[in-house]
Amino acid sequence: MTTEGETTTPADGAKDARRTAKRALVGRLSWGLADQAASSMSNFVVGIYVARSLGVTAFGVFSLAWVTYGVVLNVSRGLATDPLVVRFSGVSDASWRGAAARSTGTALGVGAAIGAACLVVGLALGGSVGPAFACLGVMLPGLLLQDAWRFSFFAAGTGRKAFVNDLVWGIALVPAMVVAARVGSVAAFVLAWGASATVAAAYGCFQSGIRPRMTGARGWLREQRDLGYRYLVENVSLSGASQLRAYGLGAIVGVGAVGAVRGAELLLGPFLAVLMGLSLVTVPEAARVLRRAPHRLGSFCLLLGGGQAAAALLWGGALQLMPDRLGEFVLGDVWHSAAQLIVPVTLGVAGAGLGTGAAAGLRALGAARRSLRCQLFASACYVSGGLGGAAVAGTVGSAWGVAAATVSGSAVWWLHLRSALREHHHPIPEVRTS
Repeated sequence: MTTEGETTTPADGAKDARRTAKRALVGRLSWGLADQAASSMSNFVVGIYVARSLGVTAFGVFSLAWVTYGVVLNVSRGLATDPLVVRFSGVSDASWRGAAARSTGTALGVGAAIGAACLVVGLALGGSVGPAFACLGVMLPGLLLQDAWRFSFFAAGTGRKAFVNDLVWGIALVPAMVVAARVGSVAAFVLAWGASATVAAAYGCFQSGIRPRMTGARGWLREQRDLGYRYLVENVSLSGASQLRAYGLGAIVGVGAVGAVRGAELLLGPFLAVLMGLSLVTVPEAARVLRRAPHRLGSFCLLLGGGQAAAALLWGGALQLMPDRLGEFVLGDVWHSAAQLIVPVTLGVAGAGLGTGAAAGLRALGAARRSLRCQLFASACYVSGGLGGAAVAGTVGSAWGVAAATVSGSAVWWLHLRSALREHHHPIPEVRTS
């Protein structure tokens, strides 16, 4: 409504629309940051609690189970939820609900299938490692379904629900960890961690009013195969490289070295957790930017990546100033072996943070072929740098090798994003020969 003497021009309407869009973007990103804070805190508390309870060697066994979970999680994301956030962000509610039911059903199916394999392998291994892997296999369906709900909620633009779901997981973790500490075994901690995630996964069904459709998994995989299988290879190469580095480091230096690296990563836990779940927020938002203002996609990705890299460097600098007494309080016996890795791990996280901005842009553009090339290159560098450094200079050498590899991989991500943006703005005309 306007008063006498006032007029509303098209320019004013456009400004109002831009303000509304910015407020909506800030709101979605704020819930994304809140969700990542909740997820980061849960992961951080679990890692610290287990490290203090078990010591460096048993914590190394727990870390191997954690790294294996990361590989399986990325299988689920590549097949089930990455295509969801690329193709069903900002769509109608009916379209989202149908896609979410099939996507979460696919994640649940992946968890059941790989979980059964983990259970068999764990029972066959025995020893100190086998029970941890067997318990991980039992818990995988719930762990993957909880992660799938987070992706689904962000695709729908309802990040508040993802935050609440992670909060439920964190609350359920408290009594579960207390019980596990009384038992005092790695397997008990894995069960506690997975059981609390299963509680949150069940709550996700209540939040959404959607029942995961495992029967729709085959159709989902068929419909999304052009993106899903490339994202599968891309994601598995990322987490598989981390797993190979962990196993190789354990073989070259010892299982304690795996615990030391994991301890250093825990100190940078808030940023590593954000990196692991970055696509929850950035890929849907990058897809929205591409639809509404494609010329701003490059600067949007640079802001995301640069902001994360700067924050990681600031946090790493603060960790360098942390007194030994406080470090021992946080990590217990793990602190002394982890403290000497803070600088290279910080540089690695900063490099990865910068690269994730470009990765989000390539995902939004649907440039699966380019992102796959980047990830394969980065993963090869990660494994060779991590294991080569371990062979030359032990645990510290491995950390520096990974840092150099991550920075190199980030440069390749940005080169490919620049080329993809140029192709998007100036498409090459198709030449037909007949």
